[in-house]
Amino acid sequence: MANLTFKDFKSDQAVRWCPGCGDHAVLAALQRALPKVSQALNYDKERYVVVSGIGCSSRLPYYMDTYGFHSIHGRATAISTGIKVANPWLTVWQACGDGDALAIGGNHFIHAIRRNIDINIILFNNQIYGLTKGQYSPTSKFGAITKTSPYGTVEHPFNPGALVLGAKGTFFARSLDVELKLNEEIMTSAALHDGCSVMEMLTNCVIFNDGAHRELSDPSVKEDHTIVLRQGERMIFGKNRDKGLIYDGRKIRVVHIGEGGFTEEDILVHDAHTDNIGIHMALAEMKGPDYPVALGVIRDVKDITYDDGVRDQVKAVTAKSSIHCVDDLIHSGTTWTVE
Repeated sequence: MANLTFKDFKSDQAVRWCPGCGDHAVLAALQRALPKVSQALNYDKERYVVVSGIGCSSRLPYYMDTYGFHSIHGRATAISTGIKVANPWLTVWQACGDGDALAIGGNHFIHAIRRNIDINIILFNNQIYGLTKGQYSPTSKFGAITKTSPYGTVEHPFNPGALVLGAKGTFFARSLDVELKLNEEIMTSAALHDGCSVMEMLTNCVIFNDGAHRELSDPSVKEDHTIVLRQGERMIFGKNRDKGLIYDGRKIRVVHIGEGGFTEEDILVHDAHTDNIGIHMALAEMKGPDYPVALGVIRDVKDITYDDGVRDQVKAVTAKSSIHCVDDLIHSGTTWTVE
């Protein structure tokens, strides 16, 4: 295997996202993560295929020097599933938006998670339909003023993390587009995970929804409004690292370290590998102003994968079958000769 670098995954195509779009940073993180994945798993570049649906984020396959498939709106997960089941040797990466994956592609999305197909889904969430010029999406904030909700949306938005975990997902992570180092970590962890990996990337659309995640990404408040979860580390956050999360037997609470008798030893230790989906759901659903938004790998557990199940079933049936080719099939059972 060649010693792959960032440049090996960068295509010769001009990137046609708007200047300042958060998608640029997610693309850069992926191009930087895949050489590390290749080294860890001893993968050649020919093993990678990038699939997308329709939307701004779905341009991504053109910018990756890998195999690629630009599919149709909402169907990226179906295409990814077919590729992985047909050729398990390939490592499949999928780029999709919050509208592409959670609206028209919603059924494909939840069933890929339920089946635990070994694909890596990067969900670009800018809380808007950007490519089609600013309609509200399934993740737009309640009351959002958009082209299709001029008086404010009257729909409650999806929380992608809760949706993934509700479908019994085995891997869920969340991050901000600007967190390049964290995004590389997340993507590497997703690649090493055997099963369906969903990475929600909170991206900024500078044209139609600028500042959608400002309350999380603004450097002046980010450390108090977000918490980065890492395996085996205590859930401490805040500009002064003086706040943490505890579990009081009923729910997660935010406490100030050094006040009310709480010390660092009282703060929860993050365990992404626990089977307790309840704690992961609680972390995924945290939101301001009472809680920080959780970033990093929230859940990463083992379970049987759909593609492995199909492979093993085919092997078992083939070993017992007397049919090994089409001619065997045609001449099996009752046949007649027509004269």
